[in-house]
Amino acid sequence: MDQSFDAVFKALSDPGRRRRLDALRDEDGQTLSRMCEHLEMSRQAVSQHLAVLENANLVTVVRRGREKLHYLNPVPLFDIGERWIRTFERSRLRALHNLKRKLERPAMSKPDFAYAIYINASREEVWNGLLEPEFTRQYWFHDNVSDWQEGSRWEHRGAGGQQKVDIVGKVLESELHEKLVLTWARPGEEDDPERTSRVTFRLGDMDWPGGPWTSLHLEHTDFGEDHEMRDSVSGGWPMVLSGLKTLLEKGFDHDEGAEPQAAGGTGIRLLVRSVLRATWSRGRPTRSKFEHPRDSNTLYEWLREVAAIQEAA
Repeated sequence: MDQSFDAVFKALSDPGRRRRLDALRDEDGQTLSRMCEHLEMSRQAVSQHLAVLENANLVTVVRRGREKLHYLNPVPLFDIGERWIRTFERSRLRALHNLKRKLERPAMSKPDFAYAIYINASREEVWNGLLEPEFTRQYWFHDNVSDWQEGSRWEHRGAGGQQKVDIVGKVLESELHEKLVLTWARPGEEDDPERTSRVTFRLGDMDWPGGPWTSLHLEHTDFGEDHEMRDSVSGGWPMVLSGLKTLLEKGFDHDEGAEPQAAGGTGIRLLVRSVLRATWSRGRPTRSKFEHPRDSNTLYEWLREVAAIQEAA
């Protein structure tokens, strides 16, 4: 057994041979000619590398007529993992690996999405509006559940009877009424760095007439290869922020002024719910009119526009 491990370690000690294995991982079943393409290495040198990899059982060969097809064989690597890595608890090593991947990402990476909104409410009211279930279920139709302390888990649960958990993550930073940084992932994927993104909320005071006014800046970054999640939140966040502003400045359930009732009252709320759920769960709508409004229109006014477009379509 040790002799076979010696052959594996010897084969992996050369960077050229490791690159050959990487090439087979990306495209298995290559011929020698195929593996020589785009390489500053002679055919004979590539053949010698493959012979060492075959001797270590890291590459297997299948003959098809006159062709020799080369395949990556990961079994010896698995054997090494079983002998040494399993002893040191794979789950802990995976957690350390994921942490390393996160920390090695550029600290000043460009956000995938960045939004700003200005709300006629105090920072405390905006903070509570983002986090307290009694508020979020009115415009987000979810409960955000956590103690909001650094290192704590948080969950984004549907506000219905089943309380289905749609998003989970960890609180990375928490400065009361000022800043909140969360990881964002689907349940069961929170330990995968390629499926975990990051959300940052920043709150600030605005010295404007008729205050208090609060600026709310939101950044969503680090989607990795999770394009489906990236597409879904691109349409969801504008509606969430607009809903929060409307709730804190006007309230969804108020008696003064007939504007919301004239626009349909309950019907508008059902439209908010259906559009937001479709956007958040299945990806952004295709019509450009669903984009974030660039003026100060409320969510009701925006959705009336959407409803008019749908009726005319």
